[in-house]
Amino acid sequence: MSDRRLPTSPGFWRSPLRGPWFTSVLGLVLLVGITVLFVTGLVSYAAYNPGLTPVNDQTPGKGILGFYLFDWPTRPSWLYRLTQNVHVTLGITLIPVLLAKLWSVVPRLFALPPARSLTHALERISLLLLVGGVLFEFTTGVLNVQLDYVFPGSFYPLHFYGAWVFFAAFAVHVALKLPAALRNVRRARAAGGEPAPPREGGDLVSPRPDPPSVSRRGALWLVGGGSLLLFATTAGRGFDGPLRRTALLAPHGGPEPGSGPGGFQINKTAAYAGIDAAETSEDAWRLVVTGRTGTVRLARADLLRLPLHSSALPIACVEGWSTSDQWWRGVRLRDLAALVGYEDPAGVPDVFVESLQRHGAFRRAGLRANQVRDPLSLLALQVNGEDLTADHGYPARVIVPAAPGVMNTKWVARLTFGDL
Repeated sequence: MSDRRLPTSPGFWRSPLRGPWFTSVLGLVLLVGITVLFVTGLVSYAAYNPGLTPVNDQTPGKGILGFYLFDWPTRPSWLYRLTQNVHVTLGITLIPVLLAKLWSVVPRLFALPPARSLTHALERISLLLLVGGVLFEFTTGVLNVQLDYVFPGSFYPLHFYGAWVFFAAFAVHVALKLPAALRNVRRARAAGGEPAPPREGGDLVSPRPDPPSVSRRGALWLVGGGSLLLFATTAGRGFDGPLRRTALLAPHGGPEPGSGPGGFQINKTAAYAGIDAAETSEDAWRLVVTGRTGTVRLARADLLRLPLHSSALPIACVEGWSTSDQWWRGVRLRDLAALVGYEDPAGVPDVFVESLQRHGAFRRAGLRANQVRDPLSLLALQVNGEDLTADHGYPARVIVPAAPGVMNTKWVARLTFGDL
């Protein structure tokens, strides 16, 4: 049988583009990009304060993998908007680079013998974990961004554990391949071309390549153009103004939904959350606040008679989209804590927030004491000069600086202050 019909034979792979220089350049780009993705992903997880309550913790049993967790800060107020937009936009932008890198090394997946030495065996094992892990992480990430929750289980533990498995394999792979990759790039630079040293990565070079239709540099320009196109059609959802209209691939890109004070983006409508207008009416709805000295029940009119404050804050979600600063007005969370025995702002504890929402994740959430104490943290009653709309959380919602969108609970029914 001709070696051109067997993927285990070098002659099967005919592309003249494959070679150590091409693979090394792509690998160095991914080295920087994936490291930033990993760090911003860990930061995103920390922003949920997963150690606060079992409700916040979407990855039970994480053990030592939560070693780095810290109390998420409230300042600057745009912190989560920045870090999560970088995470999502960079991940999507790197897709063409990732696919090109996988294509460039696919002959090695079929190379025989499977292991020529202990080092080579370690490299092959790390490669399997690396390829499987990166495909899993990018696939689940893109599905989450597009609001297609088709994976078997919750996105949060799947993506979290997958990230650690993938990055462990990635670190091993980098340790084994980085020296050779740097040498390949340096040699190409010194030669002013694209050499393919036979001793390092020569197995990627076809012994009988087809005639080239584009140079390797041209192929890199093509990959870069694909990444630039994805960046241009994704990044705008994290910015204000005309750039949002370029975010064609983002579920929350394009023009704002509607106009007026409530014409800014949301994820879940009141209908989706099962909110009945009868239970949010002035006569029916009461906010239950519980703390050290007991429980108080407040109608919306009672809340409007308390000192009201304003905060200009964005909403930023895990999918990478965000809104511009909206003008929220309501009662400070720390003032509500004072009604149930926590008069000193320095002694304000955590709070457990419960919503009228009937189903779905994050209908309950815990907030850290530093979030409750912040003077910008409100139980908002109005936005941009008018009462909240039903979809934005009427009769009352939480708004906290720098917190992920789902932690800004809508349709609030109960606040329980105390150590969580």
